[in-house]
Amino acid sequence: MAILDIALYTLIVVVLIQVFFYLHVFGKFAFHKSTSSSKSTNIPVSVIICAKNEAENIKAFLPSVIDQAYQNFQIVLINDASSDETLKIIETFAEAHQNIKIVNVEPVETFWGNKKYPLTLGIKAATHNVLLFTDADCKPVSKYWIKEMVSNFNSETSIVLGYGGYSKIKNSLLNKLIRFETLTAAISYFSMAKLGMPYMGVGRNLAYTKAQFFKTNGFMSHMHVNSGDDDLFVNEAATNSNTRICITEESFTTSIAKTSFKSWFTQKRRHVSTAKHYKLNHKIILGLYYVSNLLFWILSILLLVFWYNPIITASFFLIRTITVFFTYTASAKKLNEKDLIILLPLLEIFLIVYQLAIFISNIFSKPTHWK
Repeated sequence: MAILDIALYTLIVVVLIQVFFYLHVFGKFAFHKSTSSSKSTNIPVSVIICAKNEAENIKAFLPSVIDQAYQNFQIVLINDASSDETLKIIETFAEAHQNIKIVNVEPVETFWGNKKYPLTLGIKAATHNVLLFTDADCKPVSKYWIKEMVSNFNSETSIVLGYGGYSKIKNSLLNKLIRFETLTAAISYFSMAKLGMPYMGVGRNLAYTKAQFFKTNGFMSHMHVNSGDDDLFVNEAATNSNTRICITEESFTTSIAKTSFKSWFTQKRRHVSTAKHYKLNHKIILGLYYVSNLLFWILSILLLVFWYNPIITASFFLIRTITVFFTYTASAKKLNEKDLIILLPLLEIFLIVYQLAIFISNIFSKPTHWK
């Protein structure tokens, strides 16, 4: 009985922590009003795309970047030692469009499998100060992607965080789980940025200035880490004053989602491995959120199975559940992921278990290179 008493008191504390996170932290994003930019800008932009064995994706998605309704932009296409026809394809595009610049990267043993080396070469080759990043398998959802992202730059802002979602696949639980994880991550990093503590961004939709890149010494502090060209750079360079978020629907990009649990598990292992290099305060906050999430479900299930103080247990369970529901619903509406809400409890539990498995797996072996 004493153990169940401790479990109940712990659940109450955990729920209070969770409510604080969802209302005070994540609420900064969920209940933030976003409007499409009416600001007219023609800041010169270099769109940077790093491709390794992406011939088919380049053919499919590069036209959506080329056709952007923005006057002054170049596209820097980086071929990272591809073994397929990537170089040939981008050369064909370059012949037809004068604003395309090719950076062909030969294999370098020291930086093999590290995306940061070819990206650095591409950044150095870029003509303009404002850099907008996306991936070869990404597609802007509108022709105003560049305009929306770039409109957030001013004399103080040098980093803009955008949303990179995944394309929807009907009747696929895996696809919903992938998109739910992406939604959860976006709620977290957008909210923290709104709170004045930006800690990460995603390379599928991220912008920063060339000046900021060199001010931060590029990727030098984490060049030894194969992943993290996006989140580790933002974690080091972003501040309360130099970072803004862009969450207008026309600024979104979509990518091709993995279609097998194994390939997604491998991808997420690589992504999660960078978190240990975050600033200490970020690790503490993110760790507290995840642990409180895990404890909430463990303690709730334990107390409900034993039907211990059911009124108190059920009350705190409902308080947390309702808070999460409204926060996720508001956030999902902003990011066009509303179809995920109906499966919210299932996806949340699945994601917690999945993240725990990734964490344990990364303890025993290091994830591999980016491609």
